[in-house]
Amino acid sequence: MSVLRWRYLGIGAIVLYCLAPFYWMVVSSLRRTSDIFDSGPVPAPMSLESYRAAFAEGNGFLRALLNSFVVAGATTVLALVVATVAAYALARLEFRGKNLVLALIIATSMFPGISLLIPLLELFSGIGWINTYQAMIVPSIGCVLPLAVWNLTAFFRQMPHELEEAAQIDGCTPAGAFRRVILPLAAPGVFTTAIITFIAAWNEFIIALSVVNRTELKTAPVITSQFTGTTSFDSPFGTQMAAGVIVTIPLVILVLLFQRRIVAGLTAGGVK
Repeated sequence: MSVLRWRYLGIGAIVLYCLAPFYWMVVSSLRRTSDIFDSGPVPAPMSLESYRAAFAEGNGFLRALLNSFVVAGATTVLALVVATVAAYALARLEFRGKNLVLALIIATSMFPGISLLIPLLELFSGIGWINTYQAMIVPSIGCVLPLAVWNLTAFFRQMPHELEEAAQIDGCTPAGAFRRVILPLAAPGVFTTAIITFIAAWNEFIIALSVVNRTELKTAPVITSQFTGTTSFDSPFGTQMAAGVIVTIPLVILVLLFQRRIVAGLTAGGVK
């Protein structure tokens, strides 16, 4: 019983450690501007002043949220399409150097994004992509694709080859077996990868900051970092905290929704 108690204490400590910054962000967003530096655990009095300031017309925050949805959604869909096909081929086909290919794919995700900015800026300037959605989407796909391919390859490897063989005996082509049998059973892995991909694309900052300078095309993380106070020397901590809470809420909702589908896919797909 003591071991179990220590385990629960350890889990509780980890949860508190992870949630403490978010809790303080919520508390700070609910303080008045004059009380922003108070250290109390609960804002007193509670105020929505920072949220109203975040959605002020001059900030462009609402349009930035829409831009983030467009960029993150397009990145997730396109990356999943490419990653699913590539991962299935890497999991099922046997060829020389396959492990080396996988190692190279995951190694590309280790390059820091800042090292790609100058080549990207030169390339996008040459083809007229500066201040466009594709200038943010295409590099984001390159950033999230290695991890998506790696995750889905590991998932496809766990699925028995007999599934395709049985489908082909029933008259399916290899492509039909993949579409009708493998993809439905792979839904848990695909949804999990979609969550990771969307969160990474939603939080992307350095590329969006560098390739876009028009306010109407900036994403939420970029707009939030550029909030200004009443003067150029005033840092609007409360407004930035409120924007941070608003940006985080869609991620929490998506995770909760997809987690339910993942559990349903695991319990139903495993029996079938």
